[in-house]
Amino acid sequence: MSNLNAWTGTLATVALLAGCASPGPATGPTGAPLGGTCNAAPAQSFVGQGSTAKVVEAARVRSGALMVRLLRPGQMVTKEFDAQRLNLEVDGNGRIVAVRCG
Repeated sequence: MSNLNAWTGTLATVALLAGCASPGPATGPTGAPLGGTCNAAPAQSFVGQGSTAKVVEAARVRSGALMVRLLRPGQMVTKEFDAQRLNLEVDGNGRIVAVRCG
């Protein structure tokens, strides 16, 4: 019975320590760290580029935003402001025409 108590105590200790471990920084699809508050100024250089996954992620990283929203012509858009979101407006060909936060 003492082996069972020792085993149970060991499992409880491991479970407690695992709960205290930090998962590390969150990363996006490319492995780049996820950001926080958006700053559109550094991402303005992406205007005119195609909205490929690589370009969209690079714009997100450059802006420091947590997430990106692509806005297509005629698409309905919610109006709530999110300081952690980068908005990339694209034309009918998928080219980025505007970069802003919100």
